[in-house]
Amino acid sequence: MGHHIRRFAAKDETAMRAFAERLPEHDLLFLGRDLRHPRVIAAWVEAIGEGAIDSLIAEDDHGKLVGAAALVRDPLGWSGHVGEVRLLVSPEKRGAGLGRDLLEGIYAIAMERGLTKLTAQMTPDQIGSVMLFESLGFRAEALLKGQVRDRAGVAYDLTILSHDMPATAKPRSAESSETAA
Repeated sequence: MGHHIRRFAAKDETAMRAFAERLPEHDLLFLGRDLRHPRVIAAWVEAIGEGAIDSLIAEDDHGKLVGAAALVRDPLGWSGHVGEVRLLVSPEKRGAGLGRDLLEGIYAIAMERGLTKLTAQMTPDQIGSVMLFESLGFRAEALLKGQVRDRAGVAYDLTILSHDMPATAKPRSAESSETAA
């Protein structure tokens, strides 16, 4: 019934591929790459090693991978202050708070990294995901028409949600307890 969240490591590659194989293809469309390919997962692990991706996984009580989240950034790019959040949860685990727990972990990492903006991409029909992200302060910022195609060639729109991070928390004295809007 419960789940355990930890950092994704190279030893988890096989479990990640098995997890991706169990997900509906539609859930994978917003990733940009097909997570069912070993080379894609290997590149993910490599990017973690290089510091461009922070990634968390969730395991159930039996050690089965049931969720994953990633914070992707380009520290050398013009948008080094922005992190893209990716979230995947097994269909049978949805609605149980797992996605929220993973996102809260990613949010804490984004704070540690000093990011000032987060973005997330999904297809507009992924209502559960849209509602989860919106409940955590994300808002729709853009809609890209026909941006992704599944293996059958069917095109889908992509919604981009964004969230401005609070200014870096600084210790406040009692007299300056006003919150910035």
